[in-house]
Amino acid sequence: MPTTPGLSVATWRKSSYSNPDGGNCVEVADNLPGVIPVRDSKNPDGPALIFPAGAWATFISSLKTG
Repeated sequence: MPTTPGLSVATWRKSSYSNPDGGNCVEVADNLPGVIPVRDSKNPDGPALIFPAGAWATFISSLKTG
C-alpha cells in the first residue's frame, strides 16, 4: 500500500445515501493518494477503514451495477 499522509489532511464528505437526519451516516475521503478511508460521521475521532483505491472503485462499480 502506498505511503499516505495522515487522516488529518483527509477531506471528508458524507455519502449521498446517508440519513439526512443524522442517523446512519458514512463519510469517505477521496483526496489521499492510493487509498480511500471510510468512517462513521457520528464518531469523527474514531477509527476509519482504509481501502486501496482500486478495491474501492470495484466496490462502488459493483453497487452501481447491482
